[in-house]
Amino acid sequence: MPQALDVITIGEAMAMFVASEPGELSQVEHFFKRVAGAELNVATGLARLGLKVGWVSRVGDDSFGHFILSALKKEGIETSGVTLDGCFATGFQLKSKVEDGTDPIVEYFRKGSAASHLSVEDFNPAYFTTARHLHLSGVAAALSPSSWALLDHAAGAMKAAGKTLSFDPNLRPVLWKSEAEMVEKLNQLAFQADWVLPGVNEGIILTGQRTPEGIADFYLDRGVKAVVLKTGADGAWFKTSSGEKGAVAAVKVDNVVDTVGAGDGFAVGVISALLEGKTLQQAISRGNKIGSLAIQVQGDSEGLPTRSQLGE
Repeated sequence: MPQALDVITIGEAMAMFVASEPGELSQVEHFFKRVAGAELNVATGLARLGLKVGWVSRVGDDSFGHFILSALKKEGIETSGVTLDGCFATGFQLKSKVEDGTDPIVEYFRKGSAASHLSVEDFNPAYFTTARHLHLSGVAAALSPSSWALLDHAAGAMKAAGKTLSFDPNLRPVLWKSEAEMVEKLNQLAFQADWVLPGVNEGIILTGQRTPEGIADFYLDRGVKAVVLKTGADGAWFKTSSGEKGAVAAVKVDNVVDTVGAGDGFAVGVISALLEGKTLQQAISRGNKIGSLAIQVQGDSEGLPTRSQLGE
């Protein structure tokens, strides 16, 4: 069992093949290999800032799975909660190269992956309770009913143990049977969190409210302590259970290279700062800063800074 962790997160990692030149994926001949996964991006960013991070998942006992485990170790992420699955394969994806700041095209090959077989059996209470914070995302929740059940169980157990929780909805409608099911299941997780971090459009879908304050109040009325809404080029808007609210301006970026991973970078900044005891406004400022760094390079996690690069 590892020493005490700062953060544990649960999710799926995939091998990612990024096109080396722009154009239709069907026409691209050369790709370079990386790892991808929303929750793994957050784990990576937190580890680079010096936090002790554990990542829980399943990967196939195949070349992609071993590639992911190697990447985790290089980043200093604790892997005791990762199961090497001999029955199911590791997922992978293809990602186009863009040079104009638009969202790249991503094609997924993940159905039936090892991570989709995550379940409550993957919850080791002795391991999870070594951490003081649990971060969950709607991506892992969407993988399968058993994966969602694991997240729900982990949230309840960690909350009962007095730990803090953060939740990023990270909507993936294509992975759900219906929007109604997505809304119900993700809100059940969100209601257990201390900090909820949706984008404005995600908040509209999940709450039916049309304003930032309406979205925030929807969660605050159900016990959440702080809601931080990502408002794109404007930055972020927040409200707390004590009534504090306000906007934090975005960091201006002249050259947007790759938008994938911006929200994960934002989560890294907010979570790390709050765990360090900084104010919510300071945390959001850090989130905006790291999000701005993430979109200036190609790749999901390549722009996530070390502590010295962050300059704080």
